[in-house]
Amino acid sequence: MSDNNNLEGDRARLDEAENRVSYPERSSTPPRSRQQGNMEAAGDNRPLIIAALYLASFVTGITGLVGIVLAHMWQGDRQADWMASHYTYLIRTFWFSFLASIVAAMLSIVFIGFLLFPLIAIWFGVRSVLSLMRASKHEPMPDPQTLGF
Repeated sequence: MSDNNNLEGDRARLDEAENRVSYPERSSTPPRSRQQGNMEAAGDNRPLIIAALYLASFVTGITGLVGIVLAHMWQGDRQADWMASHYTYLIRTFWFSFLASIVAAMLSIVFIGFLLFPLIAIWFGVRSVLSLMRASKHEPMPDPQTLGF
């Protein structure tokens, strides 16, 4: 009988303790505002996406075209100032490498173009990596009009 009384007393004390202390509901998902902030941060770095597509074109061959289309589409959107320099830089990177590739293809007839293709690929890759690095830090490109690095 004394065990039954102790059990009832323990239940009463437990109910009182639960009423006094209220714990916030815990879930595995972060609060909505933090989730939304992460999604916005990922979508706000469009130059990073374009530079990654350019670099992926070394493997796939087609993502560079997707990147240039996105760059032209997103260039007119109102966004942060640092992004405008990246759009100019990335668009110029694509079109100048495209034109240089056409010239190299024509010069391949006299075997000079075969030497130019690796140089064009290196130039394109380095510029894409530089833009990728600066875009990940949300920094503008220092001189987006240049053809150098």
